[in-house]
Amino acid sequence: MQILPAIDLKQGRCVRLRQGLMEQETRYSDDPVAVAQHWQSLGAPALHLVDLDGAIEGAPRNLPHVEAIVKSLTIPVQVGGGIRSLGTIHRYLSLGVFRVVLGTAAVEDPTMLGEACRRFPGRIVVGLDVRDGQVALKGWTHLTAMTVEDCLARLSRYDLGGIVFTDISKDGMLAGPNVEALKAIAQRSPFPVVASGGITTIDDIYAVKQLGAKISGVIIGKALYEGTLTLPAALAAASEDARC
Repeated sequence: MQILPAIDLKQGRCVRLRQGLMEQETRYSDDPVAVAQHWQSLGAPALHLVDLDGAIEGAPRNLPHVEAIVKSLTIPVQVGGGIRSLGTIHRYLSLGVFRVVLGTAAVEDPTMLGEACRRFPGRIVVGLDVRDGQVALKGWTHLTAMTVEDCLARLSRYDLGGIVFTDISKDGMLAGPNVEALKAIAQRSPFPVVASGGITTIDDIYAVKQLGAKISGVIIGKALYEGTLTLPAALAAASEDARC
C-alpha cells in the first residue's frame, strides 16, 4: 500500500483546509517545491497535489507551481483540481505529471472522460468526494443527489487508473478515516482505491490496510504537517503485515 503525502496549493502556498472549506485554511509553507523535495527525501514513493483554486474556479490556477514541483522530483506526481478538459489533461501529462485526478468533469462530462481514458489509458483517476453519502463537485461546494454506488456503476466501463475516495467530513479534522465507507467502496469498486481524509495515526494506516489489497494507497496531509504521524513511520506501517 502506497503512502502519498498531499500538497494542497492555494495561491502558490502549501496549505491545508478543514473539510474543504477555503476560509478555514492553515498555511504551512510559501515554498511548495521545498515541501515536495522534503517528502521525497524522506522516502515518499509518490505525491498527491491539489490545485485548490483550480477546483473552485474550474481551470488550473497553480500550474507554474505544479510544473516546478514535478521538474524538481524523481518520484511520480498525481494532480487534481480544476481539470475539466482534454487540453488541460494533455498539458499536465506533457509537464511530466504521472496521473491526473478528475472530479467534476468525470461526473458532468462522461464523453470527455471516455476520450481521456482512450487517449491516456491508466493515467486518469477519478476523485469521489463524498459528504453524508452524496458525491460533491466543484471543489466540494456543490452536493449532488448521486451516491458512490451510482458513480461506480457509471465508471465501470472506463479504463481508469483508480479511484481516490475522500470523506469530506473527515478531511483535515485529524479524527481518523471513515473505515466503514472505505470498506464498502473497496468491495464495490472495479478499480484500485486510494483512501483520503482523516488519516491521523499509525493505527489508522493499519485499519485501512486491513481492508485488503483493493486499497492501493493512502493520502496523508494534515497529520504529516501537524506531526501526529511521521512519514517514515507511515511508510514502515504500510510495508508491514497489517495488525490483527
